[in-house]
Amino acid sequence: MARKRYTTEEIIRKLREADVLIGQGQTVADVIRHLGVSDVTYFRWRKEYGGLKVDQAKRFKELEKKTLD
Repeated sequence: MARKRYTTEEIIRKLREADVLIGQGQTVADVIRHLGVSDVTYFRWRKEYGGLKVDQAKRFKELEKKTLD
């Protein structure tokens, strides 16, 4: 099965969608299934991008790239 690479914007959009669905009373397992990602991926995204907005996440990635160079 081929893996899809999600952009930072797509990840944040999916996390916000997950927040809405969980707020509507769906379980985390149902939300993960709806998003089409594994539970490990969801929780890693939540840990890494949890409270970020798109512009903050872009800046975070730029800084991370600079430190690796």
